[in-house]
Amino acid sequence: MKKLKLEELGRDTLKDFKAKEKIKIVVVLDNIRSGMNVGSVFRTLDCFGIEKLVLCGITPQPPHKEIFKTAIGAQSSVDWIYQKEIADALITLKDEGYQIIGIEQTNKSEALSHLAINKEDKLAIVMGNEVDGLSESALNLLDKAVEIKQYGTKHSLNVSVCAGIVMWEMSRKLRN
Repeated sequence: MKKLKLEELGRDTLKDFKAKEKIKIVVVLDNIRSGMNVGSVFRTLDCFGIEKLVLCGITPQPPHKEIFKTAIGAQSSVDWIYQKEIADALITLKDEGYQIIGIEQTNKSEALSHLAINKEDKLAIVMGNEVDGLSESALNLLDKAVEIKQYGTKHSLNVSVCAGIVMWEMSRKLRN
């Protein structure tokens, strides 16, 4: 066994990646405080070939030093927009035919592992603030809430870790 060098990985160029068809998922970040978390989400979305990122509220936007530190260039490969009000962003996505799915622990959440999705679905995945989770404005517009089942003493995951798990599971379901 040998570790592969970067040039052996066969990755797309930025131009080729931008032209490639993406999974019909838009990730919406609702008042994320940390630029490092945002950068990590950019990098995760690049990894899984996700359509777009929407940054809302106080969420940092490029150019931002902390985003650059963890995104390592993914802020250039992943399409993104900023929309101040989360409600406006979600209403626009609903109007465009996206199903709005919040990643949150609610009295009506279903397990991520049980989420049924189809390749034809257009999904908007909403992730909330590191401390407060999804805002009431976002909760009121969800079509469904999904949670990652946890078995330890902590009640939540870091938002960038959560994004990785959710995108892995959705990519796996949509690509297989």
